[in-house]
Amino acid sequence: MLTIDGSSGEGGGQILRTALALAIVTGKPFRIERIRAGREKPGLLRQHLAALKAAAEISGATVDGATLGAGSLSFRPGRVRPGEFTFAVGSAGSATLVLQTVLPALLTASATSRLILEGGTHNPAAPPFDFLARSFLPLINQMGPTVTAKLERPGFYPAGGGRFSVAIVPVSRLLPLEIQERGVIRAIRARAIVANLPRSIAEREANLTRRLLSLSEDSVTVEQIEGAQGPGNVVVIEIEAEHHTEVFTGFGAAGVRAETVATKAAREARSYIASGAPVGPYLADQLLIPIALAGAGRFRTGPLSRHTTTNIAVIRLFLEIDIDCVAEPGRIWTLTIARHARSRQ
Repeated sequence: MLTIDGSSGEGGGQILRTALALAIVTGKPFRIERIRAGREKPGLLRQHLAALKAAAEISGATVDGATLGAGSLSFRPGRVRPGEFTFAVGSAGSATLVLQTVLPALLTASATSRLILEGGTHNPAAPPFDFLARSFLPLINQMGPTVTAKLERPGFYPAGGGRFSVAIVPVSRLLPLEIQERGVIRAIRARAIVANLPRSIAEREANLTRRLLSLSEDSVTVEQIEGAQGPGNVVVIEIEAEHHTEVFTGFGAAGVRAETVATKAAREARSYIASGAPVGPYLADQLLIPIALAGAGRFRTGPLSRHTTTNIAVIRLFLEIDIDCVAEPGRIWTLTIARHARSRQ
């Protein structure tokens, strides 16, 4: 059984989620210790438990230590079982991260799966639904599967209450993926969204985003959502290029000015545009698992985050894979993924 230090590298819940995703696919059991040991609230939180239970449900796994606040656990997967599932975080914890835990195994399962996920859909420090739908899943679909996602209602931190559905038509084997050029930027669009908050907040964000990115008026919209469980605010910037679309977000919070939210999102968007790299910093670590499971691929990105380097380390524990990271001029990195030579024989 593999033993994993949950405090290594980035030291967050990503280590557990990556281990779960790869254990389900490979059938390798593992024990993880010192889960999130360096965090303010160490151990398993509700969203980590939700991911763990989802992974166990689709794989018939045996789990020891699945309790709130647990600092260690053991996971022994069974056989992947596609089908219809509902996974609820039970808090404002990210439902999108739960999806990313179970998705890799379902991409090559024996039948179609349909998932309902409930919880946070627009959370700080997690991929928002817009990112999944517009940036991540289109690339997954290039690898052979057909994955569609529909947002039924948004769930903002801290109230949660979001819900979205995902349909997965799998393939027997994932195709390699290469993203080496971004191509011409065709469009930049932005949305300022508020739920149970004054529309004026989103209007201020929209106006500032338009100025910071030199966008036309019809490229920036204001959306006011009714019926959300709590207040919420997010600025979403979508950069559509010839070969790939990236999404950047800024999240509102109590005591944070609208201008600060818009500036954060616009700064990340401008940094991505200036870099020339096709793959943004958040997408880089999330592409590693599906490309590694395909056994081959390559992409160019900006400076490697700790999330990316941590994911590489965990992937190497489960798969006989080479992941070469080569620095280029202009703070660009090329990541090349390939099976070990001996595993190709």
